[in-house]
Amino acid sequence: MTKNIGERTALAFDFGMKSIGIAVGQEVTGSARGITAIKAKDGIPNWDDIQKVIDEWQPDILIVGLPLNMDGTKQQVTFSAQKFANRLHNKFRLPVETKDERLTTVDARARLFEQGGYRNLKKDSVDAESAKLILESWFEAQWD
Repeated sequence: MTKNIGERTALAFDFGMKSIGIAVGQEVTGSARGITAIKAKDGIPNWDDIQKVIDEWQPDILIVGLPLNMDGTKQQVTFSAQKFANRLHNKFRLPVETKDERLTTVDARARLFEQGGYRNLKKDSVDAESAKLILESWFEAQWD
């Protein structure tokens, strides 16, 4: 059963070559929370780890952060993130969208530091928080 726009559960991914942050959120509230970060090798995760997260949260849509240069141009990691998004779609047969993620890591680090200082800046925490920010900005864009 497909849910209406505005009622979907979404998973967001902060793609990285060594780590991929994941957040979950509900479209109806526009809120998200970071849930985990999984290791990746040259941008390739253990797909079983992603399967477990998808099985647990049963998302209706997947959002992948698209790392762009500050001027909006693509960089090498942009193409890797797009490839990751395509693989997600092909493996899990769920709709996948990308979302510009410029500055989310900087913002995530600042928010985590405010909440708990340097001890809060573990890589997994930053990646999951970045995924949360990507998802929240995607939710906001849905209402524009």
